[in-house]
Amino acid sequence: MSKAGQGARRIVTGVDASGPVPVEYRFSHARNGNRHLVVVFANFAAPDDYGMSGGVLDKLRSNILWIRDSFDGENSYYLCKGMDFGIEQSVAGLIARVANALSLTPDQCTVIGSAKGGSAALYFGLKYGFRNIVASVPQFLIGTCVRESMPGAAQLMMGEATEEKVRFLDSVLPDLVRSRPHPGANIYLISSPQDEQYTRQLEPFLPLFQGYERFNFIFNDSALITGGPKVVPHNVPVIMGLLNLLVDGVSPVIGGVRYGFEEPQRDTSGIDAYLSATSQVRGDDFPAPVVLMPAAEQRLPAHAVRFVGSAPRAVRISIWENGTFQGSPTVAPDGSWTWLRDKPWGKGRHVVRLFGVDANNFHSGRSEVVFTVVDAVDAADPVSAPAQPLALTVTSPGAQQQVPGPVPRFAGFAPGAVRVEFQEAGMSLGACPVQADGTWTWESNWAWNEGPHFVEAVAVGAGGNASAWISVPFTVGGSYPVPGPGGYSGARH
Repeated sequence: MSKAGQGARRIVTGVDASGPVPVEYRFSHARNGNRHLVVVFANFAAPDDYGMSGGVLDKLRSNILWIRDSFDGENSYYLCKGMDFGIEQSVAGLIARVANALSLTPDQCTVIGSAKGGSAALYFGLKYGFRNIVASVPQFLIGTCVRESMPGAAQLMMGEATEEKVRFLDSVLPDLVRSRPHPGANIYLISSPQDEQYTRQLEPFLPLFQGYERFNFIFNDSALITGGPKVVPHNVPVIMGLLNLLVDGVSPVIGGVRYGFEEPQRDTSGIDAYLSATSQVRGDDFPAPVVLMPAAEQRLPAHAVRFVGSAPRAVRISIWENGTFQGSPTVAPDGSWTWLRDKPWGKGRHVVRLFGVDANNFHSGRSEVVFTVVDAVDAADPVSAPAQPLALTVTSPGAQQQVPGPVPRFAGFAPGAVRVEFQEAGMSLGACPVQADGTWTWESNWAWNEGPHFVEAVAVGAGGNASAWISVPFTVGGSYPVPGPGGYSGARH
């Protein structure tokens, strides 16, 4: 095993949905029972919106809580959505629940972050009374920053970025610092003359920290810093040096200090229960996706590897091979999904793993499908033969038939196809598999509106070949069906 592998920390992922907004997090237990919690807020370019998550903190002895700054796909400074501060409330609740599960007080917590993460560390550290605050190149005028540099964040946080909303967000952090809610906090503010926002976003606000008993300003004037994004990584050694001291209970002040705080045999059942309850993987009550095709150990040509399956509780499927992300198809309202990779699969055996993701980003259990890609000349399976034209027949509902609600039943024949897909007004309704004898049936998992409907259907083969679209006009309503033709078969005009 490599040294990197030996030193890597075990990470637990989860979603805390206790507050107004679900918050995603990562957590790593302390080494040797250390009695401290470090909370990490993300900077602008943090991978997957988790700050300092690439192994930078592997040697830190404390518990570590990384909080993701991604809400509806955008950053929020961990504060608000549409000027509703439910995000702040949810983030503060997550930190409190993790600390309580560890039996830690705010005096045993350190909050850290850079750029927007530094702003969040200052805000949450002061407002919620955490002992240690480490903030690298933070911005104080948050409204101005997102309006000028982060249009996606501005849209999420403010909706329409009016002057009134910008001024309000600009005042949030300065007003909080000015009010001195936590004057005894150990505050370590790190910046650099190479920080392009220093003169506008930080320097004018330094006088606000007069009266804070333990305020420390660290000015990194390294000649290696050329400005822009390079300011943040050049501050990492300073941050790590501070964290190792703060975790040990040593703050850089003159006088006696006490350090250590390890309890190797301490009961971890509280935090273990919390992590289990908020785990992002909900395999027990969120079943793994069902894969209808490819079949297990099926041999396929590279161009004909199409995935078809069902996952009723999911909104999308996440597909991986050898730890590499492959794709994320959406799930139709009836739980069906299909996916065809945009490039051919390499020749040989493939082990693909996949899981469902719901609207709150909880994950289902994992599924696995194994198949082998062969050259067309080597494939003996019928599926590798040249794609044949497909014919689709819909026997129910009949054309212009009135069917009883609330859920009509579709049925028909599609010899040689693997599935039938349905849509109405250009919107996908779902899909169903075709049996070996060519028969198929499909019912939605929702009630249809009464009145006329115009559904279209198509049969799809394993090689991606498809039939002509079939139009299925019918009416939902009444208790008894009105007899119609025995079947309807015809191409869409």
